[in-house]
Amino acid sequence: MKIGIVGLPNVGKSTLFNSITNAGAECANYPFCTIEPNVGVVPVPDERLDVLAKMYDSDKTTHAIIEFVDIAGLVKGASKGEGLGNKFLSHIRETDSILEVVRCFDDSNIVHVDGSIDPIRDIETINLELIFADLDTVNKRIERAAKLAKGDKKYLQEEDIFKKVRDTLQDGKPARTLNLSDEEKEIIQDAFLLTMKPILYVANISENDIGKEENDYVKQVREYAKSENADVITLCVKIEEELSALTGDDKKEMLEAIGLEESGLDKVIKASYDLLGLMSFLTAGKKEVRAWTINKGTKAPQAAGKIHSDFERGFIKAEIVSYDDLIKNGSYQKVKELGLVRLEGKDYIMQEGDIVEFKFNV
Repeated sequence: MKIGIVGLPNVGKSTLFNSITNAGAECANYPFCTIEPNVGVVPVPDERLDVLAKMYDSDKTTHAIIEFVDIAGLVKGASKGEGLGNKFLSHIRETDSILEVVRCFDDSNIVHVDGSIDPIRDIETINLELIFADLDTVNKRIERAAKLAKGDKKYLQEEDIFKKVRDTLQDGKPARTLNLSDEEKEIIQDAFLLTMKPILYVANISENDIGKEENDYVKQVREYAKSENADVITLCVKIEEELSALTGDDKKEMLEAIGLEESGLDKVIKASYDLLGLMSFLTAGKKEVRAWTINKGTKAPQAAGKIHSDFERGFIKAEIVSYDDLIKNGSYQKVKELGLVRLEGKDYIMQEGDIVEFKFNV
């Protein structure tokens, strides 16, 4: 699963990427610093794994992972090929969701591509370019469906759905704001519309704004995000870059000094994981404690298949205890004595934090 980090030039995209991944992406104070996208795979923070590793004296701990892609800065006209527009759009098309960094601070030493700070203008610049690109795609699909419908009436439904999407786009709204059924979404899925991708806004604030009431820029972003049912996370990219270089007690001390319980990056990574509709189930033992990534709504046999295809084919049942019950009672033996270990069958839908041992036939 890939999340594309996007934004106008010089809003802090590459700095955020460096902070998340420590991958050393180039970062400079001029537009189009990032031409080819940088890619980084990072673990999803999960304190439960550390707790379980101590309980089981595990030899190894393996986190769920998520992939971030640092995409070139976008300017007006990208949908027509301006700047690095064509590359920008093709790179976004390859991601599963979008993390948009928005500048929400004033600093005369850091130039803005449009000469002034206006987060809503910045967001709309990107949204409009994605909308223009999607309109081009949708118009072609409407034309195609209309031709095919002459020989096969099933394409009439496809044509109608794409027309609904076109009307939304022409109103200046992303396709994700349209209330489509699961069936309708499936019909248009192969169009890979840019504005159908779920989005998370990251409001980049200054060091001076940390711990204070949100500034007007951030409030504007939050209000805008509501119209898309999108989330907003506020952080200072500059501080996060410093925090990312620290570990253990040093990191904890810095967080306490600036009045934060956890880093903004941890919030971003967790929110990004959730944005993709993902969740984790856990396995625990002496050899390894591990978080396994599945889509929300996944049934037990398909979850077992994430570990090994043989587990899914020969699935018998899943022996499950919730993480909270295990920690509350202190040991697996205790929860078993209390009847808190459940045996679930093929129709069981996995829940966040299930600790599982799958039973299967080889």
